[in-house]
Order: sequence, then C-alpha cells, then structure tokens
Amino acid sequence: MRDHRPASRPAPAFPVRLIALDIDGTLVGNDFRISDRMQAAISAAIDAGTHVSLASGRMASSGAVYAHLLGLSDPIIGHQGAVVRMMAARRVRVDPLAPPFRAPVGQLLHHVPLAAAAAREAITWCLEHGLDPHVNTLERIVVWRDDARFEDYSGYLGPAARVVPDLVRAIRRPVSKVIAVGEPPRPMELVAAARRAFAGRADVTVSHPRFLEFIAPGVSKGRAVAWLAHHAGIPMGQVMTIGDALNDLEMIADAGHGAAMASAPAVVRAAGRYVAPPVEDDGAAALIEALVLASPADVARNAQWLAAQADAARASAPSEATGR
Repeated sequence: MRDHRPASRPAPAFPVRLIALDIDGTLVGNDFRISDRMQAAISAAIDAGTHVSLASGRMASSGAVYAHLLGLSDPIIGHQGAVVRMMAARRVRVDPLAPPFRAPVGQLLHHVPLAAAAAREAITWCLEHGLDPHVNTLERIVVWRDDARFEDYSGYLGPAARVVPDLVRAIRRPVSKVIAVGEPPRPMELVAAARRAFAGRADVTVSHPRFLEFIAPGVSKGRAVAWLAHHAGIPMGQVMTIGDALNDLEMIADAGHGAAMASAPAVVRAAGRYVAPPVEDDGAAALIEALVLASPADVARNAQWLAAQADAARASAPSEATGR
C-alpha cells in the first residue's frame, strides 16, 4: 500500500467528504449496540453525499457486522490497517451479540501482513511477559489449544478458529497480526518495551486497554485512511476521523478533522483537533451533527468552538498530555 499520509496535519476544510470511524469505544460502547442517534447521524451523512468507512482493529468480517447494519458501501479497514476490503454487494443484518459475530465482505483490496518470523517472536515475547497471544490472518483466528481467554475475546473477533497445540510452531506464513490479551494496565505498560524489542520488524499498538497488538512495519489506520481518501480524490483536510485508543493515533493526527473520544489516552487526545463527548453520550454522533450535518455557517462556527474547547482542555493538563 503506497503511503499517502500527509507530512503534517492539514488545515480543516469543508465540507467533510469522508468519515472514518473506529468501532469499539467510538461507534459502540460496552453494549456493542449502535444507538438510534448514531444510526441517524451516519444515515444523514451518507444521504448528504459523505463517504463513511469503519476503521477497526477487528477483522474485516467482524467490523462488517456494523457496516451492514449502517448500510455502508465504502471499503472497510481491518486489523489496524493491515487489511482493506470492499463491502459485500448483498446487505445482511447480523446481531452483533449473537454468533457468528461476522458478516460477508467483498474483494480484498490490500493486505500488508506481518512476517512469520516476527509473529513467532511476538508470540514468545508476549508469553514471557504474562500475556495470552493469538493470531489473526485475514478472516481467521489461530489460537493455542489451552488458551483460557478465547471465549473472553471471541466477541470482538469471532468464534471460528483454528485451534493448534503449539501456536509458535503453527505460524509458518505471514499473518495479519498478533494480538495478546492482558489485564489493564499491563498492555499499555508494555507497549514501549515491545516497540523497542521489535523496532524495524513489527509495529506495536494498543487497541483496547486489554489488547497489545503486533502488525507489519508501517501499518496503521492512518495509512489506510489516507489511501482511501487518495483513491476517492478527497484531500485529507476534508477527512474526519474519530477514535478512542492508541491504535487510532495516526488517523486522528493525519486528518483535518481528527477527533479523539473523551476516554482516549492523553497522547491520543493531544493529537486530535477535537475531543468528542463520551461514547455513552453519542459523542461521535454529536461531532457528525455539528461538523457535517449543520448548515455551512454553523459548521464553521462549530469547528472553531470545538477546536478551542480541545485546546483549552490540553492547556489545563499539559503534564498529562506530554506524559511528564
């Protein structure tokens, strides 16, 4: 995938022509349901001619459950940007809380996999640091036979899996990512050490307080969103991205209308032009209403006000934002 990310964040421009939304913690909360307000905001944005894509750490077929429910037709980004797929032509409705936890997807547009050797080393490293790893390769999960956490995270990734007696030995080809589960705050505590250990061989991020993830070097949601925008002929200044975790940092920093959810880590909130209200208050829907669906005059005023609010919040907590 060619890198179309801007050298620096562009100035915001209107109208917003592409919205890229994270799923967990942004589109949906702990109940895994899309609210009526969120559904209405996205539907109205699509009717107004705005492209809407989901950009998730989930496998594409898991994220497609929500894309189908929302009636999206734009490509879906999965595995932190390692995968970009077309949406399936036929729309289905799948309950996000019931098996099979996945929906049809279309043509594979891009796949940037992690080398098998790096994946094996990541699995070993995670086990040595008290995490429980498993592997995603496109729309499939590979887990070791005695992984006690499989049922716990299958709601995110789907229950169908290849179960193997030795996860390290099972990895003979490149994979989409390695994901390791641990109790918070362990994954965030380990991310810096993992990045040092795998520099140049894998990029490391956190998609959820419990998930530490290893992907191919250069892979990110930001790179995938920039690729989508480029191929749609949309300048990054007219792109809105909304996310809540460390894996959303690049796409938030690269977009003219990058927004972090209120629950995001400080470094992610610092990268955003805006900070959205909590997911429980339909924060992503509120941003779409203010910056996409309002009148042109109100949109400009809303953008200035929201950016000023975010700047004021950062100024009042400089030590948190810088990590000092």
